[in-house]
Amino acid sequence: MGAFRLHKLSRSGWRAQLARFARFIFNLCPMNSSSYRRVLWITASVLGFIAVADAHAAEKYRLLTTIPIGDGGWDYLSVDSPNHRLYVSHATKVVVIDTGSDAIVGEIADTPGVHGIAVAPELNRAFTSNGRENKVGVVDLATLKISAKIDTETNPDAILYEPAHQEVYAFNGRGKSATVIAATTGKVVATIPLGGKPEFAQLDEKAGRIYDNIEDKNEVAVIDAAKHEVLARWPIAPGESASGMAIDTAHHRLFLGCENSLMMILDSTDGHVVASVPAGKGIDAAAFDPGTQLAFTSNGRDGTVTVVHEDSPDNFTVVQTLETERSARTMTVDPATHRIYLIAAKFGPAETGKRPPIIPGSVHVLVYGQ
Repeated sequence: MGAFRLHKLSRSGWRAQLARFARFIFNLCPMNSSSYRRVLWITASVLGFIAVADAHAAEKYRLLTTIPIGDGGWDYLSVDSPNHRLYVSHATKVVVIDTGSDAIVGEIADTPGVHGIAVAPELNRAFTSNGRENKVGVVDLATLKISAKIDTETNPDAILYEPAHQEVYAFNGRGKSATVIAATTGKVVATIPLGGKPEFAQLDEKAGRIYDNIEDKNEVAVIDAAKHEVLARWPIAPGESASGMAIDTAHHRLFLGCENSLMMILDSTDGHVVASVPAGKGIDAAAFDPGTQLAFTSNGRDGTVTVVHEDSPDNFTVVQTLETERSARTMTVDPATHRIYLIAAKFGPAETGKRPPIIPGSVHVLVYGQ
């Protein structure tokens, strides 16, 4: 009876199974028979159910709360969904937030110029990319203390943990390379030349690949996680200067947030461009929620988030332009709660030729949900 366990199928799976069933009955039943009319009624009913499910997946996001976190700059946010933790890079520290209570529960200090944080739950460790000191910090998650620091090349920025080999990848912006670190020992095991400025990266653990935006080359570098080498370089035209990256591993899709206000969707098996979707200005981050099949770009210059529904692996629809705040340029999504988190600040009046100053104490995390 496995063929009839339709509750375990995706919406696209429902459609495929329904189409097969309808074709089978239509071939058996005379066109004017009651059975034929019954099949038409069932088909219409199920398609109506799917339409309701699709509409539910695209429910509008709204602001739920804000969490003040004080003064200073910021960059990446990272969520540890099973442990209900949100890590927010914040100048020289990482602020730790309980996603259940939306309360600050601690901080990781001594992380000068921190960009990102990668969590290795099975090791009870995390790793910070400290851009100002060209080091990766090793964090004991029980105490939130830095236990060691590891040298990288210049300006480590994006960072991720690859669990199959228990390795950390620090992507060095000005070093134009990736430093690969053994998460258990803290030893550098490889340095991978990338040929350009790396930005956000994503892991496909099943494929054994790591994908990284090479921002100044308008390409994606594909890294073999076992061999520590670049396998391919994929052009992203008509996208330009991609920063944000997200991945749908089930459907082999990469979502790139590009400087020219596009979300580019690439096939992660061969790099061909599947689609491009208009997005907002000042894109930095991208995210994907497999539970809702929604992809996002955070558009800091516009103060919006572009919300795109993956109707199928080849079709994508903008379902919402969410009003956030200007400067809310970095973002993450919690796949368990489907909430998205951004960080922003309030600004005072700007002097001629200068950036407007951040109002003291105004940096805050924005929490949005459906």
